[in-house]
Amino acid sequence: MSAPSFSSFPAFNSFPDLDPGPSTRPSTPSEKEKDRKHKKKSKREDGRYSDEERKKKKHKHDKHSRRDDKGEEHREKHRYRHPESKTYGGSDDERRKVEEDRRHGYAESELSSVKETLVYYTDRKGDPLNVRYGGLHAGDVPRYRLVDWRKVLGLNPGLSVVHRGRGGIEVGLPGRRRMPELTDSSTRRMLAAGPTRRILTSAEDRFKYKEEDGFLRITSNRPKQDEQDYREIELSKQHERDSDESESSEESGSSDDESDTAPLTSLQATLKDLEGRLAARPNDTSAWLSLLSHTLTTVPVTSKNATKARAEITLSVLSRALSAHPDNAHSKVLRLKYMKAGEELWPEGKLAAEWENAVKVDDIEIWMAWLDWRVRTTRDILTGMAEDAARLTRALASCNDEVGQLRVLWRIAVALRDAGYVERANALLQAEAELLYCKPLTVSTQPFAAQLDALEEFWDSEVPRLGEPGANGWAKWEASNRPDQPPPSPKGLGAPDPRISDPYSRWAASETLADHMRTLSLRSTDDDDTADPYAVVLFSDIRPFLVSVQSERARDVFRHIWLAFTGLHIPGFLASLSERPGENTDDRWAYSHLVTPAYLGSIFPSDTAARRITADAHAGALVGREREFGSGFGPVKSWGYGTIEPLDNMGSGKWTMWTTEDVQSVDLAIVREIFRQCKLAGNDTEWDILNLAFEAAVSLKGALKFSKTLLAGARDSVPHWAAHARMERLRGRVDDARKVYQMVLAGAPSQQRAGEGAMWWDWAQMEWLARDEGAALQALIRASGAAGTGTGGIAVLRAKRHFEALLTTQLLRAHWQERAPWIRIAALLELLTASPQAAMAVFDGYLNTLEHGSPAHENLTVAALALLYDHSVVLKSSTPPALLRERAERAVEAYPGNTAALGGIWGRVRAMLGETAADGTGKEKDVVRRVAEVWVAGWEKGRWEAEVERTRSGLGAAAEDERTRGSAVLWKLFIAFELRAGQPERAKKILFRAVGECPLAKALYLLAFGPLRGVFSAGELNALGETMAERGVRMRVGLDEVVGDWSEEARRDDEEEGGEADEIEQNARELRRLMPY
Repeated sequence: MSAPSFSSFPAFNSFPDLDPGPSTRPSTPSEKEKDRKHKKKSKREDGRYSDEERKKKKHKHDKHSRRDDKGEEHREKHRYRHPESKTYGGSDDERRKVEEDRRHGYAESELSSVKETLVYYTDRKGDPLNVRYGGLHAGDVPRYRLVDWRKVLGLNPGLSVVHRGRGGIEVGLPGRRRMPELTDSSTRRMLAAGPTRRILTSAEDRFKYKEEDGFLRITSNRPKQDEQDYREIELSKQHERDSDESESSEESGSSDDESDTAPLTSLQATLKDLEGRLAARPNDTSAWLSLLSHTLTTVPVTSKNATKARAEITLSVLSRALSAHPDNAHSKVLRLKYMKAGEELWPEGKLAAEWENAVKVDDIEIWMAWLDWRVRTTRDILTGMAEDAARLTRALASCNDEVGQLRVLWRIAVALRDAGYVERANALLQAEAELLYCKPLTVSTQPFAAQLDALEEFWDSEVPRLGEPGANGWAKWEASNRPDQPPPSPKGLGAPDPRISDPYSRWAASETLADHMRTLSLRSTDDDDTADPYAVVLFSDIRPFLVSVQSERARDVFRHIWLAFTGLHIPGFLASLSERPGENTDDRWAYSHLVTPAYLGSIFPSDTAARRITADAHAGALVGREREFGSGFGPVKSWGYGTIEPLDNMGSGKWTMWTTEDVQSVDLAIVREIFRQCKLAGNDTEWDILNLAFEAAVSLKGALKFSKTLLAGARDSVPHWAAHARMERLRGRVDDARKVYQMVLAGAPSQQRAGEGAMWWDWAQMEWLARDEGAALQALIRASGAAGTGTGGIAVLRAKRHFEALLTTQLLRAHWQERAPWIRIAALLELLTASPQAAMAVFDGYLNTLEHGSPAHENLTVAALALLYDHSVVLKSSTPPALLRERAERAVEAYPGNTAALGGIWGRVRAMLGETAADGTGKEKDVVRRVAEVWVAGWEKGRWEAEVERTRSGLGAAAEDERTRGSAVLWKLFIAFELRAGQPERAKKILFRAVGECPLAKALYLLAFGPLRGVFSAGELNALGETMAERGVRMRVGLDEVVGDWSEEARRDDEEEGGEADEIEQNARELRRLMPY
């Protein structure tokens, strides 16, 4: 009988062939399966299972079978039957196990198929910037298109969208919960939380179980039965002893656990150690400062209300420090930090009382901080500053601190200039110069008040004064029977750009132009209709600020101060005025040259567009483009005073102390008069070389003519000839420079002359950089006195011994500036005859004998770095790359304020200029370092836009830091940065903060009327004008006189008339920007 045939019944060959799961393999068992079944069978045959155990297993099996019958029937209706599963026999437990393995296998195969086509990868390291900015970088997020709101086009079907937010979507397996984001409060708390428990090892018992005879006694919960009744007594005693030991161990263990429940973090351990040190030595100032720094790390500078919170912490810590020991009350560092924090919290009365207690320390740094506070809080700068200056001058004169009095004079002049009283600030310096350099002999012996009376007669005569063209000085005027001399004609003001139609912008442009053009006081006889009452400076206006100083040191310091006031920055000079340069904070107000238009144009890159093309295709392969860097020697110049000479050339370019950008915003006529009229009698070589460096920055051709003029009066001066030779080298005339060296050094006497070592070094360096090592070696051997002996091994050995003996005997007690050139000569000789490592060994040998942080140590550190840089980068000689990099890193770590050392670090500059030190505390940075970090952002070409957030974060931290918060220079830089980044709204907010911290900085107010005019309304500008008048900021012309009845409606009408033309120009600019795309 044949089987019935149904057309609708599916045949078995119509089912798809599926891969078997891990539990549904072919019927042929594996080797392990055979062994397992064989063992079970052998057990059953041997009768090893007792009847009782067999009944227990059967009862357990029946119980599970009855419970799962109902669910099993329901699952069987919807279960997909595998054809091979029918042939598998066994008990119900085995069948259920097979079914579970099959389902698990299908899930694993589905998940593995999804993972094979994943479009992402797991980054276990992560980017720390994601935590700071709350998400991924915009360039790391791929573009996508949603389908049915849950699927992503092109993504594996096994993945779907599990969460949607403003920042994008989150993709994962279906049914998963949304993962917490970095910006969630729970995630922030988890990242900020410290460890709650940790495993601590005990010195007494390192293991849970005690080892006995090489074995571990492990306790058991099973009851212990002892069949030996005759030993019961001894066993009970043993049990009692063991129980006592276990109880004591449990108590000790519990106490250890209790102590381990709240472990100390690294910060807590550090604070505990510092507290122990302070308990032993309460007058340890460094420990108190370290305690303060580590405590402040709990409140980041950029967090909300960080200024107030950090001030409260500072007051809490330092109040303990000042009361812990009497010596701490006289610590100026603790006092200054204490007062800075108090300014944020104390009322006006308490703050004034605390300052009175602080100045009792009678230290110049505290007095300067007090004067800076008075400048920021005074209600009337003209009258209030006179009283403060008189008090401070008396205090410093009592201790005979002439340099401190000149620092006070400098601060007052800068405050007057910042408030708009430019003529009065320059007149103050002119009158002090007359007292220092042109005082008549008949007046010198009189009291200071009588000297001021005599000077007032000279001032009222209105003849040319020092700093003005044609001035002969007070002494010559008295010696010539007080002749009448016409005063210099005033400079014309000029007119602002006629294209400026907005009255507010036109007023700001005219004020800025007048402040830069009218720097000197007018005379009463000048006919100028636009002159205001403050344009003519009377002697009574500046008399309270003048100081009486007599020493040569004070005369030299004042002329450098005058140069710095005009905008001609001398690196390291400001810090050299303090006994401890690290405690000097005058850079906050003295470095105004850093925000001049010329400097800002050099600090910010000219092309801020991002580099769109990052790779090129060659033969079908993508090759990334090489990273392009600018010169490592930028516009920001800072190093120790005297570390680098004015005409020293660093790098492959003409990077000297002063370049073209340094003199663009300087009044050349005034500077030339200062150099001419402030020259001291006798041998003033350093001043002449400084004058040559200035003329070289203006024009090399004019500098050479001036150098010849100087040589006509100092033919035997070796430093003057060396400076002239350097001028020839800067012009590229190596042959002319070689003639100068040969003429001066050919017949050198046996006795060492001042500056001769520097000239020998210059000659050898010139030949070496000209790639003529033979000529350089010959010059080095001639410097040792072995002329005509050739350049063989014996001559080189004699030269090395000569330089070593010279440095260890004859020049052992000489000034470091005389020793440094000979050390360079010895190092260069080792470089030419041995290796770069040998040359560095020479430097290291002398560096180890110098005090770290001294000018001599910094000079040799930079000299060693410059030698390696010239050898490897300029001459491209074979040198281990790590040698230059390690030396540069060590130099920057040792002298972070030295910008000349940045040329050899390249990509590691950002890491070394970060906000956090190695121990987690914040770094204290001055204004120069902040400006240098802004410049570093544009060092790599095409990367400026990518570094905008990092730079903004750094400037924001500087604006909150007590070290730089009150610096108008920093605020101007911050606003200029936001304008360059295309964020005028941010710049507006920063401007309001700036005028709050620096209420007498006129240039900050004018920014709202000029570059930020588009984001300020007329009402806001009028309010700013009223604020300027209330605070005593000078306005040459009243704002209401210029604006009149002008309104915003008139401005909108003008914009509508030219709207069509502006739209065409805007479209043209946009098309040019998008080219060639």
